[in-house]
Amino acid sequence: MFDGSLWNYIRSFFLILKRSLIAHRVALLILLVGVFFPLQIFGELAEEVWENEGGFSWDVPTLLAIHSTANPQLDRFASTLTRLGVFWGVFPVATVIVLTLLFHRRWHQLTYLVITLLGSIIINRTTKVLLHRVRPHLWESPAPELDYGFPSGHAMSSMTLVVALVVLTWGSRWCWFVLAVGGGFVLAIGWTRLYLGVHYPSDILAGWAASIAWAIGVRLLLKFPSPRKNSS
Repeated sequence: MFDGSLWNYIRSFFLILKRSLIAHRVALLILLVGVFFPLQIFGELAEEVWENEGGFSWDVPTLLAIHSTANPQLDRFASTLTRLGVFWGVFPVATVIVLTLLFHRRWHQLTYLVITLLGSIIINRTTKVLLHRVRPHLWESPAPELDYGFPSGHAMSSMTLVVALVVLTWGSRWCWFVLAVGGGFVLAIGWTRLYLGVHYPSDILAGWAASIAWAIGVRLLLKFPSPRKNSS
């Protein structure tokens, strides 16, 4: 009888577990792909930087390959474009969106955006100070930087804003537009940091991974309705 009761308990447990997994399959998939995997990538990169400040075997060859395309016109273009990654682009766009949400009293979305953007800044600055990875000095950069390099602040700020906007427009007709334009913007900013020689590729990847995990993780914690598909 004891064996039969034990088997019934085990079977009931797995039935409840199965129903729970099915009921929450979308949230679990988002948690796995949007938070767990990016955190794993960031953790692996951060651990390697912590143990070996010299970086990864593919960092320098990638930078040198990108630098082989350098010319004065690209120098000016990259130096100008890279400023959109923070003060000339991300900051004013984020400010306009915050003010718009405030004006329309979209408190849940406003709270999400503010927490996500401010948290990303804190994560970036804290990680830079903790790991104190020196930036590459392979050539004289047209737009040099003086602080620590891991993870890239430009990569984090651009990716955080784009992921947050995808979250805010999810289910609406604007979502794919934001995803397409934002994805191109994130890649362009990442390229400028490599072209200018102020970041290793691993700095960029770490910034992207941390931003994705943070922005999606905050969304999973803060419950608010997504816009309807036909909303503007």
